[in-house]
Amino acid sequence: MSDIAIKPRTKVKTKTQKPRLHKVILVNDDYTPREFVVLVLKAEFRMNEDEAYRVMMTAHRRGVCVVAVYAQDIAETKATRATEAGRRKGYPLLFTTEPEE
Repeated sequence: MSDIAIKPRTKVKTKTQKPRLHKVILVNDDYTPREFVVLVLKAEFRMNEDEAYRVMMTAHRRGVCVVAVYAQDIAETKATRATEAGRRKGYPLLFTTEPEE
């Protein structure tokens, strides 16, 4: 027999985790016109008229509303672009992001 010790080869499988998703949240204010909020939701989040109106009214009634859920960088970009659209028109429109549980 041989004097060589044979060790079994083990393969280490690394599990990659999915990136955490982030919610884009519309925050209600008393100054931004409803029609403008609907316009921004349609333009930035690709919603149809009915869906955008529903999201806007939910935020109006409850104070905040989750608009959509994306990967972190996409969520932050969309929230920033939507907020800036309001700022350009002089409205305090605000979209924020937070991690999804």
